Amino acid sequence: MRAALRGLTTRGRSFLAAAAAATLSAFVLGERELLQVAGLLAALPVLAVIAVARTRYRLSCTRSVHPGRIEAGTAASVTLRLENLSRVPTGVLLLEEQLPPALGEPPRFVLDRLSSRQWSSVDYPIRVDVRGRYEIGPLTVRLSDPFGLCELTRSFTRTERIIVTPQVAPLAPIPLDGDRSGSSLSQPRSTAARGQDAATTREYRHGDDYRRVHWRSTARTGELMVRREEQPRESTGTVLLDARFAAHRGSGPASSLEWAVSAAASITCHLLRAGFDLNLVTDSGVDQSLSAGAGGENLALGLLAEVEPSRIQSLGMALDRFRHERDQLLVAVVGLLTPEECTRLAAARTGGTSIAVLIDSTAWASMPSAAKAEADRRYQENIARLSAGGWRVMPARPGARISSLWVPSERGSGPPSSSPGLHIPPAPEYEPRSNGFHGVSP
Repeated sequence: MRAALRGLTTRGRSFLAAAAAATLSAFVLGERELLQVAGLLAALPVLAVIAVARTRYRLSCTRSVHPGRIEAGTAASVTLRLENLSRVPTGVLLLEEQLPPALGEPPRFVLDRLSSRQWSSVDYPIRVDVRGRYEIGPLTVRLSDPFGLCELTRSFTRTERIIVTPQVAPLAPIPLDGDRSGSSLSQPRSTAARGQDAATTREYRHGDDYRRVHWRSTARTGELMVRREEQPRESTGTVLLDARFAAHRGSGPASSLEWAVSAAASITCHLLRAGFDLNLVTDSGVDQSLSAGAGGENLALGLLAEVEPSRIQSLGMALDRFRHERDQLLVAVVGLLTPEECTRLAAARTGGTSIAVLIDSTAWASMPSAAKAEADRRYQENIARLSAGGWRVMPARPGARISSLWVPSERGSGPPSSSPGLHIPPAPEYEPRSNGFHGVSP
């Protein structure tokens, strides 16, 4: 009852004030008829409070988000399905969904009368430009009397969490430095044991030299087989993301950090679709093994969606977590590097293909001309040092797209490696996923 009294609207309080004024006037003027008017004015809001306080609707709400995973910069749709579980029909309901500021203004809906076991649904769009995890809800329902004298707000207790992933750009297949005819990192990880010939042969692929055909294995298997130049090996790699606050400039979706996260997400998904097993490493402590396929992509995007700028000053700890395996693919997405960090990164290469997406973070901020010239000099030195260490360097500046940087090069940026070309299939399509919840209003 106290909650209902606190729910009196301005109209209801005005009725009570008018009743008090009529009562005072009746005693001052000696007009007893005014007491009847005062009684009527006071009775209306009191009856409204009693009616709203005795309302016991049992409502069930189901919320679904399509798609289940949202990419930053895209829109999604939220569907609310409200059902009246009680035997008493409802009045007109005012619904309000609680949303974080990044998802926009809280939507409001007016729902008509619901009979017993009747349901109704409403849809509203959301759009978010910043990756991360967000919580939608709870849904609040405002109950009111027919005269609008009293309103009572009741809330569902459950909420829905959604994940907004970094933007993922489609990348073209590129031949990596040291491509050798007849071997591929994207080939199957194991070959069925069929003797010594099976260990040194593989199925013929379009473009193979006919002089390398192994006729004895071809006759035995019934399929055209060619000699393999090296033993099959697993397709593994490490992707390093530099998320240090000191290494990036800018703020919000247009910052160099957001560009770096999006680039790391694009490269990681690109390699996982190619059949690579990866380790995703960040300076803030993330060191996650990812298996090739959609499951690895979902895990990687979930981790990258929550990456925050770290206060770690040095990239040394992340470099220590690099997997120093022979012929392993290394990809580093890094911001500002000191000469010492650049030297350590250059030395991390162990013979496999190594790619450095080197972000010119100072270009994301305005600087005095002298400081800018010094920053440009250091940036060019880092490019030269990594290139000399055998890394293929992809310089990234504002306005650049990772899909434009990830293109075949006429020649490598360092000594040839033994890692062959990447041939990546098209990205799989994700089906919308519903994340519903059921609850009963208090």
